[in-house]
Amino acid sequence: MIRRIHTFPDDVLRKKALPVEHIDAEIFELLNDMTETMYNQKGVGLAAPQVGVGLRVIVIDTSVGENPEELIQLINPEITAAEGEQTGEEGCLSIPGEYEAVRRYSKVSVRALNPAGEVIEFDAEGFLARAVQHEIDHLEGTLFIDRIPPYKRDIVKKHIKRRMADGDYGYTADVKS
Repeated sequence: MIRRIHTFPDDVLRKKALPVEHIDAEIFELLNDMTETMYNQKGVGLAAPQVGVGLRVIVIDTSVGENPEELIQLINPEITAAEGEQTGEEGCLSIPGEYEAVRRYSKVSVRALNPAGEVIEFDAEGFLARAVQHEIDHLEGTLFIDRIPPYKRDIVKKHIKRRMADGDYGYTADVKS
């Protein structure tokens, strides 16, 4: 089921997500709903807080659904090592229509649980590393605009405020709350 994506400045996006204690039917439903929602909006990743759930759950597919085997569903993900540097343009389903250059690590090592509850570890480089960092930031209550210079952040906020006043910000699809 497609869920509502919460948009900036919604407070849920600023709260630190809690670890998942038990993987059960609700977590499976959340993962499936997040995946469907991400694909519906042509996104690369989605974190549970973006659909109003304060748990440490993320989904990523850098192929945007073109190669379903690239779907990554992670529970309680953490970055265990990072190196290098890359700068690239980022956008966010919770800040629709806004894009800015963000500096991130070029390679990260990740540890998480998969949906079966197994500990998995993997390295991510390039665009996948960027997506992982972006989504884990959401679990900490951090948005990509927090990683850009203050003057650019102010410009983005002004764009959003104007678009909100014009009624041209957020999503209008029928969704589950």
